[in-house]
Amino acid sequence: MGSSCNGRFSALILISMTPPPSRVGVLISVFIMSLLLCISAPCMQSPAAALIGLTRSEKYNTDGGNPCRLSFLDTGSAAIDFGRIYHHNPAAILRPVSAEEIARFLRAIYASRALATGYRQEYLSVAAKGAGHSIHGQAQAPDGLVIEMSALRGVCIHVADAAAGGYSYADVAAGELWVDLLAETMKLGLAPRSWTDYLYLSVGGTLSNAGISGQTFRHGPQISNVLQLDIITGTGELVTCSPAENADLFYASMGGLGQFGVITRARIILEPAPQKVKWVRALYSDFEQFTRDQELLVSIDDGAATVDYLEGFVVVNNEAMRSWSISFPAAAPLDDSVFNDAGTEILFCIEIAKYFTQSDDETADVDKVTGRIISRLTFIPGLIYSVEVPYADFLNRVRVEELNLRSRGLWDVPHPWLNMFVPRRQIQRFTTSLLKIMSPDTVKGPILVYPVKRSKWNTNMSAVIPEDKDEIFYAVGVLRSADPLCLAGSSCLNDLLSQNQQIIDLSTKANEIVANDKTTDTGMGAKQYLAHHSYEWQWKNHFGSKWGIFLQRKARYDPLNILAPGQRILNRNRP
Repeated sequence: MGSSCNGRFSALILISMTPPPSRVGVLISVFIMSLLLCISAPCMQSPAAALIGLTRSEKYNTDGGNPCRLSFLDTGSAAIDFGRIYHHNPAAILRPVSAEEIARFLRAIYASRALATGYRQEYLSVAAKGAGHSIHGQAQAPDGLVIEMSALRGVCIHVADAAAGGYSYADVAAGELWVDLLAETMKLGLAPRSWTDYLYLSVGGTLSNAGISGQTFRHGPQISNVLQLDIITGTGELVTCSPAENADLFYASMGGLGQFGVITRARIILEPAPQKVKWVRALYSDFEQFTRDQELLVSIDDGAATVDYLEGFVVVNNEAMRSWSISFPAAAPLDDSVFNDAGTEILFCIEIAKYFTQSDDETADVDKVTGRIISRLTFIPGLIYSVEVPYADFLNRVRVEELNLRSRGLWDVPHPWLNMFVPRRQIQRFTTSLLKIMSPDTVKGPILVYPVKRSKWNTNMSAVIPEDKDEIFYAVGVLRSADPLCLAGSSCLNDLLSQNQQIIDLSTKANEIVANDKTTDTGMGAKQYLAHHSYEWQWKNHFGSKWGIFLQRKARYDPLNILAPGQRILNRNRP
């Protein structure tokens, strides 16, 4: 394909070199430079016509006939995320139709550094936005460029030859939602093996964090189930990477918070998909028994007797008791009589699942195995419930809760969520402190507490877990919803965020200090998952021993600090 860049080069260079009055001006200059670079699929319009079209948010066509859009208008949608706590408008939104379009823009931004010598230059920040489920504006780019990845969709499935061995896998575009990947793979009797609780998240988004749920103790987080990635670095280089090829970039990007590149494709491991799920919930009045039984369940490793999914949660009030049955289609207690009968104000629930096919023989076997597992647990007698559901319905169980909340006008509200990884030996202390800081009577939303295994995480990856060496640590999710009137900046929302910060400050201190030759516990050594910090020193503490390698990788793959500014990890002062 020949080059089609033509037009008034001298005029374009003059425009691109003139210090722009705003970030919109910077974006226009960068777009002009992307034309100058004549990289892939140049626009067939004249530059002047292209700019007019861009500022009107009109489509322009590549010489392949595919539409793309760079919009300077209606950017407010990119300033809204699930958290509804921060709202930062970008200067523009890019809706790419290919990975190469993203690469072209990033190359132009990177090249602008050389052209701007001797001038005051604002290097654009760039954030990739998937399904918009961030809590603290992590996918926002104040006055920068937001890349809406939802247009990059597609799934290509490879079914392994049974004789040859190896994995079945799916090559998945980063904008694809996990719920749609599930639908496509199930058509061939396959499915990914590690999930998140909520499936309406993008593949690129969860892999940029880790991706955890009740299968994590068995299969590790979603980032432990990826064979290969396509990534565009902060310099605009499109790289295919894996543990065997460009391994440093692969490991950097897994849980890398978008700091090292924009993921455009992932190769996800698949396994044979079960058809049915035996879904069990059991209630506890004692936290120590609740955690001891969870640790027992994750320690079972004898094939058929191993549960396929395990989560635990805290039932803190009547509302939590009533809402727990929305997605769980089995007879369950719906009022405070359970608290009274148990003689406690707070209950704890273990939720397990065992997968199986629909054959009668296997159904009978699953009932026997589940019965043997349950017989080893110490829940409150009589307070155990079970149901059989289709596998896809079980994985998509949170959707039922979402639709219920939407019908009541309680979905599009602020979500001051807090997610932590807590060392096993600190989990009771952490939970006690959490319930003291928060008022259980006013908590709206689930509190998850469940164990995962350190050995299922690859420490070469950027994802941060507690530095305590115990094999088991706990994932804790305080998934609160604010009142619809508690808008961003309101005192009621700030109070909830302040409670979160108290918990963070208390739990993330170093585990021990040495004084007078004695070792004394002072903190818990917990780490934030889906972390949010405002200052670089806080991030340094968060990454701990990984901070040095983080800085090295940042300098290597995003030397201008262009990517993911919403994470607030490094100061964006320009050289």
